[in-house]
Amino acid sequence: MRPESALSSALAVAITLAIPVKAAPQQMFKRATTELSLTAQLQLVDTAVDRYLLLPKDEDFLFDFKHSEFPVANRKTFPALVGYGASMSISQLAACSMSFLHLHPRATELFALTSGRVHSEMVPEGSVLDSEGNQRIIRAELGPGMMTIFPAGSFHTQVNPDCEPANFTAAFTSEDFGFSLVADQTFSFSDDVIAATFGQTIAGEDIDKVRDAIPGTIAIKVEECLSKCGKQKRQT
Repeated sequence: MRPESALSSALAVAITLAIPVKAAPQQMFKRATTELSLTAQLQLVDTAVDRYLLLPKDEDFLFDFKHSEFPVANRKTFPALVGYGASMSISQLAACSMSFLHLHPRATELFALTSGRVHSEMVPEGSVLDSEGNQRIIRAELGPGMMTIFPAGSFHTQVNPDCEPANFTAAFTSEDFGFSLVADQTFSFSDDVIAATFGQTIAGEDIDKVRDAIPGTIAIKVEECLSKCGKQKRQT
């Protein structure tokens, strides 16, 4: 084959391959439906490059924690995260408060403190034991600039034992990390299941009392801290 013919063939192949690439974004928009959320559309695009066509504004790549009613950037509140396997929260733990014992079923959490002081406790999976053969509990005291890790599925809680709020940043290894309240979900079972789970240590007639005692908010006030800081309980 002459050099001129080879060059012509190569150009023809290149042009043929380039045409579908140029047309693909137009076909994608024809298939898109307004019934799908932006997050769902971003999950269905053919390539990572196509995602940018659904996020045409520079503002689409900006999340404002300060002015967000729900200060958690996940794939629903911040669709630009779709496809990157990460999410983040910036918030604070109020003075004299403790987060409910909880877990994240789909993500490991990196919990970093920017101000204040926080005590954390984490229970890993069941086969992780301490030197005496008991379930291991990993405890940490964090100050500004310190971080701890809560592996996916591990039970954990954080306590602010001081009179000022503790500000933190939490990063997650999933766009949709999930949140499960251990006590609340445990006591959603029937009385028989709960009694059997706790080895009959909770009398059947007392189960409703325990279930009703679970608060409906995310923070439990710590009595000792309230006393130390001269704070009064809110009256309901």
